[in-house]
Formats: sequence, C-alpha cells, structure tokens
Amino acid sequence: MEVITHKCPNCDGALTFDPSDQKFHCPYCMSIFTEEEVTTFEASQKAARMQDTPEEIIEEAPDISEEQAVDEENPMDLFTCPSCGAEIVTDATTAATYCYFCHNPVVLSGRLSGKFLPNKVLPFAIEKEKATADFLAWAQKKWFVPRDFFNKAQVEKLTGVYFPYWAVDAQADGEISGTGTSIRVWRVGDLEYTETKVFDVQRKGKLRFNDLVKNALSKNTQQKMVESVQPFPIEKAVTFKNQYLSGFQAEKRDIEYATIQDDIQKELADYGESLLSNSVGGYTSFKRNHRNFQLTDEDNQYMLLPVWLVTYRSNDQSKKTFYYAMNGQTGKVSGILPISYKRLGFTAGGIFTVLAILFMIVGYLI
Repeated sequence: MEVITHKCPNCDGALTFDPSDQKFHCPYCMSIFTEEEVTTFEASQKAARMQDTPEEIIEEAPDISEEQAVDEENPMDLFTCPSCGAEIVTDATTAATYCYFCHNPVVLSGRLSGKFLPNKVLPFAIEKEKATADFLAWAQKKWFVPRDFFNKAQVEKLTGVYFPYWAVDAQADGEISGTGTSIRVWRVGDLEYTETKVFDVQRKGKLRFNDLVKNALSKNTQQKMVESVQPFPIEKAVTFKNQYLSGFQAEKRDIEYATIQDDIQKELADYGESLLSNSVGGYTSFKRNHRNFQLTDEDNQYMLLPVWLVTYRSNDQSKKTFYYAMNGQTGKVSGILPISYKRLGFTAGGIFTVLAILFMIVGYLI
C-alpha cells in the first residue's frame, strides 16, 4: 500500500490543507497552492516517474478486497513514514494520520481507492486555532468540569477527523388514506348539541429526499454525539481528492450500504408518511387506515465529512471516556462532559455555609 505525503513543489516540504483559505500551505517556505496546482504538479511528477521506470516492472496498485479491508485477527497495521522512515501504526480503517516521530502528515492511499474511493469530501472550513478557542470558551463556561478537561495537554488532543458517511438522495410515490372526524359542539339554552362528521381522506404525492446522512464506520462509538453536530452543508462537498486529507486524520468505511439499506428505506417511508399526514388539516382527528410508499429512485454516495474531536478519559474508577465534537464546516458543537465531584462538593459546601450563616444572623436578630 502506498504511503503518500503531499510535497511542496518549491522545497519538498510536507503540505497541509488550511481550512481558512481552502488552500495548501507549506510551513517551511511559506508557499501557498490551490488544489488544482497541487494536482497538476503531482500528475507531472507521476508521469516523469513512469517514463523513468521500465514498463516490465510497472504494476497497478492492487485494489483492497472487502475481506482485506477489515481484518479482525490483525486489526493493527505497520507502515513506513516517507519522511523519517519511522514505523506508523494504524488500525484497519485509518486512511490518513501523522507520523508520531516527525509529525509528517501521511495518507494511506490504498485504503481510499477502488471500491473504497469516496465520491466526495466536504473540506474543513474551520481551522484548528478557532476550533481550539471555541472549545475552551465552551468548556470553561461549565462550572463543574474538571480543570484537566481543558488544560494544555488536553487541548492539544483536539484533532480534525474526516469520518465516512453514506449520503442518500431518493424519490418516492407516497399515498395515505384514512378517516377524518370533525366534531362541532354548541349550546342553545340548556341544550348542548354535538355534530359529528366523518370523511374519507386521501393524500398522495411525489416525495423527494435530499442528503440523508448515515454513519459508515462501525467503531464510531461517539456516533450519537457526531450526529448531534449535523446537519452538514452537503452542497459544499467537492469531488474527492486525497490532498484534502493532508494535515488531518481520516477513516474509511467498514459499513456497506447494502447492510443499512433496509433501515434507510424504512426511515424514508416513515418520514414520507409523516409529511403526508401533516398535510391533513381541518379535522378534529385523523386515523390512518392505509399507507403505500414506493421508492422510484435511490442514489447513495460515499462521503467524508469533517469533525473536530477531542476525547477525555476520567481519572476515577470508571475510566469512562467523554467526547467533544465540532462540525468542521458550521462550528456546531456537542459534548458529553465529565463532572468534578470535588468541585461540586466545594461549591455545595460553600453554599451551605453561606446559608447557615444567614440563618444564624436572622435567628439572632429575631
């Protein structure tokens, strides 16, 4: 499997993608390049290498089979850093990471090729400095969060990660029918009258669903929290090129669309029924008797979406892991925060002491 570091055309330093201007920066010579410039340069370099290599030893990179994609018996893999030669240890779904020793950004291109090649990627739009500042502002507002949750060592763990998702567009013909009841009550003198009318109600229409996003990574244990930073502006996604991964971590999918297709179709049917039911108005009550929902078109795309993520493992006996996530495009945040029972106890004790003194003063004055 090829391990790639995207190099600066000027000084051969490692390029990283900068969300602030959507360009590629070299931290050594301070050069800045567009995606098109990087792609053109790398294409010319590849063509030059192909010309210098005898045809008989040119081989196509093998596609990764589904069986090879997730090896449960050997979940960890070793790769060599192209910059310093150190070993890089990853699990089976990691597609982009850093060298632990020289911090060189690397992309494991073979894990995002063939059937695992994403259709699109939504690039980060929020740089790490802003993500860090927003994280600190958010965490420091919480009274009973342990201080080491947002100390320097913890903040340095804030990582930009591209998570794999399935984005689904669909069209459907939907129809519901049922009984609508309209009740009118009025009073004349001492008599109360009730009028009940019963109607046969039918609603039908063509439904369109756009950008239903579903998780495609089984080890994504923080999935509930990542879902809470949705929606992502899918319309801003671009055709996938692994240059966008440079400087970030990335995961490849290990959940195939066929595995979740039935659940997605049921979700679409339930949502379609809800839309049609909400169009029924003017009745005191409505009872559905029949539903018919037929998908006429269904399209799915494998996509990488950006999330800033930081984890924290508590120091108590539970060793529970807490997560903080930020949408890498919109800045929407979500988190499951630890509680410092020590700080909570001090605060409660202080409040109790103040109240006790006040009661004593009031009692003395009385």
